[in-house]
Amino acid sequence: QVQLVESGGGLVQAGGSLRRSCAASGRTYSRDAMGWVRQAPKKEREFVAAISWSGSSTFYADSVKGRFTISRDNPKNTVYLQMNSLSSEDTAIYYCAADQIVRSSAYDYDYWGQGTQVTVSS
Repeated sequence: QVQLVESGGGLVQAGGSLRRSCAASGRTYSRDAMGWVRQAPKKEREFVAAISWSGSSTFYADSVKGRFTISRDNPKNTVYLQMNSLSSEDTAIYYCAADQIVRSSAYDYDYWGQGTQVTVSS
């Protein structure tokens, strides 16, 4: 089992930045690929970003490429999502997720965090 606890959500103005964190515990975290997924009101869940267990490979949705950066600190068992140039289109509940392989999927991860609201005001 992997437990994921998120932090760093909240309210930010358009054009601003926010950093999400996701702390993992349980089985060997450093061998898990990690991802971020979001769901806006009345919309389907959307893949945002993913990172391999080593951190050497990253993947992004086209909608966030160039604005968001995923990273991880394995000694701290934590994955981050740095979000810059935020717009109202980024308003959503953001979930971190873990799996044994990297997934650019919004649904197929084995483990999920509790989700945290990010609201971008225009």
